[in-house]
Amino acid sequence: QVQLVESGGASVQTGGSLRLTCAHAKRPTNPYGYCMGWFRQAPGKDREFVASISSSGGTKLYGDSVKGRFTISRVDADYTVSLQMDDWTPEDTAVYYCAASAVIHGTRFEGDFRFWGQGTQVTVSS
Repeated sequence: QVQLVESGGASVQTGGSLRLTCAHAKRPTNPYGYCMGWFRQAPGKDREFVASISSSGGTKLYGDSVKGRFTISRVDADYTVSLQMDDWTPEDTAVYYCAASAVIHGTRFEGDFRFWGQGTQVTVSS
């Protein structure tokens, strides 16, 4: 069982920066690793793909609304994945979820992610 824990949620101002981190609560046992992703859900809206990174780190995918502003990275030695978020706008306000997928070469489809964290709240004020 994969258990994911997000951290770093906060209230930030428009134009600011924030870094979210997702850690495996236990050392992953899958020898092929996992594609790791971030999704977000704003109040009254469907969950939206933000970014993902393949198990090798060689493939990174981004949602159109965050491309050029957000950067995903992973540190496998620490079993963590981070999301650096710059140039915030109020439209970025949401609960951000970390997720893991066995589609190790990279995916953006929510249905491919089997394991999910509890989410962390990020609020952007103008």
